[in-house]
Amino acid sequence: MNSLKIYTLLMLGFVSMAFSTQPTLSTKALDLDKSIIGWKAYKVTGSHEGTLNLASGQLSFEGEALVGGTFEVDMTSIACTDLQEGQGKEKLEGHLMSPDFFGVEKYPTAKFTIDNVVSRGVDGDYRVSGNITIKDNTEKIKFNALITKGELASTATAAFKLDRTDFDVKYGSGSFFENLGDKTIYDEFDLTINLVF
Repeated sequence: MNSLKIYTLLMLGFVSMAFSTQPTLSTKALDLDKSIIGWKAYKVTGSHEGTLNLASGQLSFEGEALVGGTFEVDMTSIACTDLQEGQGKEKLEGHLMSPDFFGVEKYPTAKFTIDNVVSRGVDGDYRVSGNITIKDNTEKIKFNALITKGELASTATAAFKLDRTDFDVKYGSGSFFENLGDKTIYDEFDLTINLVF
């Protein structure tokens, strides 16, 4: 009888442990040398594209599921990749960093913090929402993100649009200035995110 009681208690203990086990919370630091943000901006006469570097960043997981993350973008790293040296590359990069656009001397970083993650029904496929801050202006954004696990490294990728005027970047905007003609720069620009961790 005593053996039966001991056995029953042990089994109840194992069952209780099995049901009470919670997924492990973990944080993965981003590989800042391999992670990159791409941008593409449009104007009446064409477009320009380039890259931005991350200053810091991490993703949070509960077990294998993405649950959060924080990122800081180095705005002083703005680079234009569709122009070569001597084709106005330095002039454009300098203008983008000036107070006309992102004012990087006063606002050297932009930030994004994830506040909600919802699975889209497939492993690694998520709907992400969070707050992005550029030039001390914060906006809520939502986008789809894909986590791909690898043996040596994993990636998180996403693509979405932002309206620069939401962040007080109004230079050349037809929404705020009249008669710009072919000097008009469109408000929306594309961001492509490729994070390695």
